[in-house]
Amino acid sequence: MKRITALLGIMLMLTWNAFAQEKPLKVGVIGLTHTHVHGIFGSEGRGDIEIVGIVEPNKELAQRYANMYKFSLEKVYNSMGELIEAKHPEAVTAFGTIYDHLKIVETCAPLGIHVTVEKPLAVSMDHARKMEALAKKHNIQLLTNYETTWYPSNQKAYELVNQDKVIGDIRKVIVRDGHKGPKKIGVDSEFLEWLTDPELNGGGAITDFGCYGANLMTWLMKGKKPNSVTAITQQLQAENNPKVDDEAIIILQYDSAVALIQASWNWPIGRKDMEIYGLKGVVYADNKKDVRVRISEGYDGFTEDAQTLEERKAPYDDPFSFLAAVINNEIKLQPFDLSSLENNMVVVEILDAAIRSAKSNKTIELKH
Repeated sequence: MKRITALLGIMLMLTWNAFAQEKPLKVGVIGLTHTHVHGIFGSEGRGDIEIVGIVEPNKELAQRYANMYKFSLEKVYNSMGELIEAKHPEAVTAFGTIYDHLKIVETCAPLGIHVTVEKPLAVSMDHARKMEALAKKHNIQLLTNYETTWYPSNQKAYELVNQDKVIGDIRKVIVRDGHKGPKKIGVDSEFLEWLTDPELNGGGAITDFGCYGANLMTWLMKGKKPNSVTAITQQLQAENNPKVDDEAIIILQYDSAVALIQASWNWPIGRKDMEIYGLKGVVYADNKKDVRVRISEGYDGFTEDAQTLEERKAPYDDPFSFLAAVINNEIKLQPFDLSSLENNMVVVEILDAAIRSAKSNKTIELKH
């Protein structure tokens, strides 16, 4: 009888665990001013998450999204406190200013609520360190989302370089990110207002697009920080970006490699691409799905292999499915994963040094 009871208990536990894993993660959306928020509304239908509430004091903005995504304004709250008290989310996603990320973590971490923020993690090292301490103290996941994390091309490039070793040791990496500029591409006025504010965004293009290269390079280097950071910035569209830079070049120097990050709001054609140079050849991640490998032959000859890749498999193709899988312990973040806190602490350190370098016209040495 005891054996039957024990077996029934195990079966019930397994059934409950399976049921619990099938339940969507209860997520609160904090802010609607960052237009990347469209991604989470598009993701909800996958079934991994359920948006239980939204915090947005701007009712006109909230109404626009309500009309677009067919939700009731009863789902919209004026503050995080009201949302948390009413809906008890398991996680929140930040879609407001970068400056607000600290306040969100300060509110949610002590309550055990996990947090995902849009890139970059924080506006400064001071904010980043406070966020890191809170996340560790209260044992929450604090993830940072980048569009390029979900690119199959970048994942393939990493495998070719760090696992298959097809081009030998890394010697140089060039990462280029950006577009014509926020105003020129027509971002929403609510987004433009803070994206071009040095306090609320932490900078201009150097922050908005410099973070991508810092994130990818930290991943490729398996968490190793550069020895030094040198940067220049320029303002080429004063009429559109009067308070911030819109052109930035960041040089990262490592023991045996160098990285060049070109972050710009002045590209005539939007781009997110990467070139990784090794001892024997080059890996090009040309866009989201296209990868080329060139292997050196002689002085300037080469063989080339090109691939167009399929989308990554779930949950590695979507930041919110990924968040749910991490929280439910279905997957474990790898060391210095693109979304991880330790990677993104290095990213903020690089950006902080780059901003100081550009202002002082000096190379900034990083502590190890």
